[in-house]
Amino acid sequence: MTLPAENLIELLDLEAIEQNLFRGHSPDASWQRVFGGQVIAQALSAAYRTVPEDRVCHSLHAYFIRPGDPKVPILYEVDRARDGKSFTTRRVVAIQHGKQIFNLASSFQVMEEGFEHQVEMPNVPQPEDLPTERERRKEIMDRLPPEIATHFARPRPIEVRAVDPQAYIKPEPMEPLQNVWIKTTRPTPDDLRIHQCVLAYASDMTLLDTCVRPHGVSWISGKLQSASLDHAMWFHRPFSVDEWMLYSQDAPTSQGARGFNRGSIFTRDGKLAASVAQEGLIRYHGTRKGS
Repeated sequence: MTLPAENLIELLDLEAIEQNLFRGHSPDASWQRVFGGQVIAQALSAAYRTVPEDRVCHSLHAYFIRPGDPKVPILYEVDRARDGKSFTTRRVVAIQHGKQIFNLASSFQVMEEGFEHQVEMPNVPQPEDLPTERERRKEIMDRLPPEIATHFARPRPIEVRAVDPQAYIKPEPMEPLQNVWIKTTRPTPDDLRIHQCVLAYASDMTLLDTCVRPHGVSWISGKLQSASLDHAMWFHRPFSVDEWMLYSQDAPTSQGARGFNRGSIFTRDGKLAASVAQEGLIRYHGTRKGS
């Protein structure tokens, strides 16, 4: 999933076509299916269009039902499940070709004070001390099939710098852990709702890779079939996606052609901003040796 950085905010600016009904588009790309993070972000944006302004999202839970078709618009239908004194609940269904491709349940709360505690952020190298994703990809560009090389070369709205990256080609088995620094490549409007939608988009970018790391395989081989099955996210504290954030991920288990992944997203000064959990499909069609 790639698109120019300046277009990410436009991607979240859905068209209202009827009460509780919105239309979203995908960027021009030759990829086979819509990026899951895009659908999460657009669905959250659609829900926000129906939520009182004094409330922000604190959690969302979503299921990917069918692959999204990037060539046609996506309709987002919002069910205003409940508006309470402190909490608002919304359900969103994403539709293409007359069928559900995705659904999301989200909850919003009036911001209030309460008990405070959190886990510590991992001690890792700073993003300025790490190579950029573009630099890493440039090193192997001449060894990639043309369609993947073209995909790698496109500009991206989220910059990623991996602390302990796994090789793209012939990767060695690694622990099911990874830390990556992320931020938008351009400034984002000063609106926490938008920052949450963008972080929801970014949260799907590297998470599923975590459960594949122990098995020494790469999607570049063409033998790995992977897809997000569900996605849950909890927003804990305000943050800015145009400043560096650490996405610390682990995968406790994989089995039954599925992998389970978790993530904690910290601001650079160590505040836990969000938590993520996801299960994904991971089928391998081939032998792992030499992949």
